[in-house]
Order: sequence, then structure tokens, then C-alpha cells
Amino acid sequence: MKQETECLIDNEQAVESHVDFANDHDNQIDNRSGNKPFNDFLKTDLKRRNLLKGGAAAAVTGFVAGMSLPNEAIAKDRDYYDKLASHWRRRRLINFTPVPVAAGNGPVPTISDDYQYEVLIPWGTPLEPHGPEFSYPPTAQDQAQQIGIGHDGMHFFAQRRRNGRESNRRGMLAINHEFGRTPHVLGKAFPETIEDVRVSQHAHGVSIVAIEQKGRYGGWQVSDSKDARRIHVNTPVDFSGPVASSELIRTPNGNIPLGTVNNCSSGYTPWGTYLTCEENFNGYFGASNTASAWVPTEAQARYGFSEDGFGYGWHLFDRRFDLSDEDYRNEENRFGWVVEIDPFDATQTPTKRTALGRFKHEGVEIVVGQDNRIVAYMGDDQRFDYIYKFVSDRDWREMRYAGVSPLDEGKLYVARFNEDGTGEWLELTIDNPILAARFESQEEVLTFARLAADLLEATPMDRPEWVSVAPNQDVYCTLTNNSRRTVADAANPLAPNNDGHIIRWRDTSKHTGTKFVWEIFLIAEQTHGTEESFSDPDGLWVDPDGRVFIQTDGGQKDGLNNQLLVTDATGSKISRLFIGVTGDEITGITVTPNRRTMFVNIQHPGNGDPAVTNFPAPQDGVTVPRDCTIVITRKNGGIIGS
Repeated sequence: MKQETECLIDNEQAVESHVDFANDHDNQIDNRSGNKPFNDFLKTDLKRRNLLKGGAAAAVTGFVAGMSLPNEAIAKDRDYYDKLASHWRRRRLINFTPVPVAAGNGPVPTISDDYQYEVLIPWGTPLEPHGPEFSYPPTAQDQAQQIGIGHDGMHFFAQRRRNGRESNRRGMLAINHEFGRTPHVLGKAFPETIEDVRVSQHAHGVSIVAIEQKGRYGGWQVSDSKDARRIHVNTPVDFSGPVASSELIRTPNGNIPLGTVNNCSSGYTPWGTYLTCEENFNGYFGASNTASAWVPTEAQARYGFSEDGFGYGWHLFDRRFDLSDEDYRNEENRFGWVVEIDPFDATQTPTKRTALGRFKHEGVEIVVGQDNRIVAYMGDDQRFDYIYKFVSDRDWREMRYAGVSPLDEGKLYVARFNEDGTGEWLELTIDNPILAARFESQEEVLTFARLAADLLEATPMDRPEWVSVAPNQDVYCTLTNNSRRTVADAANPLAPNNDGHIIRWRDTSKHTGTKFVWEIFLIAEQTHGTEESFSDPDGLWVDPDGRVFIQTDGGQKDGLNNQLLVTDATGSKISRLFIGVTGDEITGITVTPNRRTMFVNIQHPGNGDPAVTNFPAPQDGVTVPRDCTIVITRKNGGIIGS
């Protein structure tokens, strides 16, 4: 999810030697399965697949037209899309003045003339108003009581008012802290003590922070709450679901499960809990005992473990992260899960939901499917990895009434995209003879879901990231890029795919079926040289009106910084709402219930280099830049994106 750029602070040469891994993880190809891309399909008719800008009706109906449809239910979508296209032509969802390309590069953000923004909770902000103030570099004790670094996925949980309605001015913000390069966090190239490691560890994880707007037109700020807390690498956690009692997550040392790390995107449940996703967890492990000639197992290699990880150096001071320490064997299997957190109850222990599988979770999009079953869509963010879906066994309300989490009992699937525009969800179950020949139990299938998906010949994708479900039940997924793809296929139509694309599909049986139809929604490369230019789509949200919000993470073209854009389901016009600062990533997106306030994040501004930017501080060339949340409102008080 991170850009392939370098962080420079004091000792340029030393910094480079220790953070190359942090920038290079997305360059890795851990999928060596050799799955064939749809019978070595070499060319894609982009005029047929892509939603071209030649008219809304043709674009939208093209999603279904010409495909071999799996059943009559989806065939009915032809009429639906005809009517919907007409509706979109009549109703203009996006009416703001876009930020021009010419304004797209600088040390401070730029926003549409119709909008305004303010800064909230920069890295190091006290979790509660009277907590320790930020000082640089922080201590481990202070950092555990402050907002972390690497602001990423988040969700605003509105406080309920006395009349039962949700507040638009007060609530709990659950926010992920994906990563923080050692030079940026510590002000030095490499940790030298266990205290240094604890600072870094406490900067990762999740913050649950109470925020409120002062007055009807006032600014947002942190407020007191007994439920505000930090959940970091050393916080006790529970495991639930099929793997909870497995030896695969037990260590010979017998240490209790602790922590969550590299928390990327997120999700939320109908019952009001937060889901945080562990992505590039492998990068925090290493092997200190090089004399033992440590060699990764097949499973470790598939998940990208190496002797040095991403250069954090935790394994040299904290035995939990030392792959060559036999006492902590299996510690690495405790990471790579979706973690559930109750934002309004600090007494509840964060729980890793193992039925959703273990891989590099970018995010999780929850939707209620047929028979009120919970459906979770998830991307595995690495080159040539997969898109997954989980379906609960039964009605989620009945399960919770019976004391069972809807995320603990169900089926996990992986996607295969066929060349003719159809697709299949392949169940990852030990009952499949192909998987039974390789694995001993369902627990093993879930713990090593990547290996299981390889065996079922799922479709290797171009870095599947965020997923969002539209009000018409279409499912969208961003595919950020894949510069190492040499053979194109229908679902990944460019080789190499340097700038990424967005795909969308529709499942049978209201998300719970095993068949779907799909189409390419947008190809970033086709926007370059225009006022709609973007690259490397990452964050994604489709609002209740059908607006598609796109956030970017990577090398933008046409002189742009990373940005937030808005389009509709036709993809016929893309409007730029917000542009970040040099060297950053725009990520994380959530809104108040009335959708008149939006929160997005600026992650790693300037890649931590104060010579590039000092945002959100005034520009002085010295002050360390700090990840922060941006609060966006429309000047006329309208819905965001309108």
C-alpha cells in the first residue's frame, strides 16, 4: 500500500540501507504458484471491457451486455441498468469545481474552491485532552498514550443522542496506524535499544479516540472518553473461530497472544464494531541467528518472511519477532488476520476472527446478503494475489442472539475471474480433495489461505486493495498496480500495469452465491494527460447515492500529488476534490451520518523528510512532518461529493 519512495532525514546512506525493505515489499512476488491467467489469454478487447466515456447508457449497460450470464437473476440486470443509466443522466451527483491538474503539487494540500478543510489528530496528539503532549522523538510511554503514525483506514462511530438518533458532531473515531519508518519515528536510522523498539511498536496499531465538533460551525477536537485507548503491538488480544484452539498459533514459550500491526484499511459491522486489517505483518519479523542459516519454510516464503524484514530491527531486541528463535515458533502465525474491536467498550479485548482467513488483508467490506447472512469482501494486497469473500452460515442476528459471532462460522472463498466476463467463488475447505491432499485440517487451510488459494487456481490480481459495495449491490475493488506483470489477462488487462485499474462485479443470490459477472470499471492509464488524471487507485468508497470516491497511493502523473477524486457509476467524468502534499498518500475515508463531514488521512507527508514538507506545521524546513486526519466540509453545508 505504500509508495516506492525513500525516506531521507539525517544520514541518507544509513537510512537507505535500513528502509529499502519498507519501500520494496510491494515489489515482491510471493505467489510462485504459476496459476495460468485464463488459458494464457494474451489480449483483452478494452473497447468491450472498459467503461468508455462515450455515453452513460452504453457504459452502464455494457456491464452485462455480451456476457455469458450464469443465471436468470443476473440476466434481469439488463433492464435494471437501462433504467439506472437513464436515472444517472437525469441526476447530476457531482457539481463541485474540481481542483485543476496545474494546482497538483506542493508542500501543503489543495482543495476544491467549493470546499474547506481542517487538520485533526496529527501523529502524537494526546489520546485524551490531558495526556502527554507530542515531543520529538517520542518516548515509548508517551507514544502508548498518543495517536499513532501511519494514519490509514478508519470509521466514525456516531454517539447516540437521547432520542436514539446518531449525532453528526460527536463520536468515536477508530483509526488504523499502518506503518512508520524507523528514521521518521525515532529520528535515527535504526533502533539501538529495546526502548527504541517499543516506541516503534507503540506507534503502530489502532487508536480509538473521542472527537467532537465545538458548536454548530466550530472546529473538531479530541474530547474525554473512558473508552479512548490505544491498541498496539503489545496489547493483549484474543483469537476466535476455527483457528482459535489450533497449535498453529501456540508457541513453545507459551506466551499469550499480543498485538496487532501494519493495520491498513478497515471495515465495520452492522452491530457497531470496528474491523482492523493486518496487512504487511511479515516485514516486522527477521532472523537474528544468521549462523544457523535460517531458511524460510514454504509457508513463510509464501507470506514474504525474510532475514531482515522491512528493516525495522525489532527481531534484534524483541524475541517475539525473531524467526530463528525456536521458543517463539508460530508467533508469525498470530498476524495476518482481521481484528474486531468494540469502539464503545474499552473492557472488551480485541479479537482476531480466524474464519476470515490469514493473508495480507488490505481491508474488509461487510454487507448483509441473502437470508441476512454476513458477507465480507477482502483483498490481499500484493502483486499476483487474490480477492476473497466470506459468507456467514446463517442470519447474523440469530447468530448473535445465540452467542455466536457471525464472523466465526461460515465459508471462505477465493475468486476466479473468467475471460468471458463471468466468475466463480471457490470455497477454501478441507472437504475439497485438492486441499485435503495438502493440508491436515481446516485450521491449516485458513492459516495458510494463500497456499490453499494457489492450489485452487484462483486468479492472480494486480494488488487487490479496498472493496466497496454500491447501493445497487455492485462490488468495486481497486487494483493499485503491477509493474511486474508480463502477460495481460481479462481481469488485469495491462502488462505491465504501472498505474492500476478498478474492477467491479455482481454476485448471484445477493452476495451469497458462488457465481458473478464482472467488468473493468476504470483504467488509470487512460486518464493521463487529461484533467481527470490519476494513478494507483487505493482507497475506495461508494456512497449511498452512487458516488465513487477514489483515493490514490503512488506515483501520480501530470505533476500531481496523491489525491481524492469523485466519479459516478458511469465513470464518464472524474472530478478532483482534494490533493495532498508532496510524498504523501491519501487514504482512509469515513463520514458523519448526514455525510456533510468527511474524514480522510494524509499518511507519511514528505515521506518523513522535513526538507520536503513540514505539514501540518507551518513550512520552516525543520519541523518533522506528521501524519494527520483531514476534516472536509462543503462551504454551503452540502453532502460531500456533491
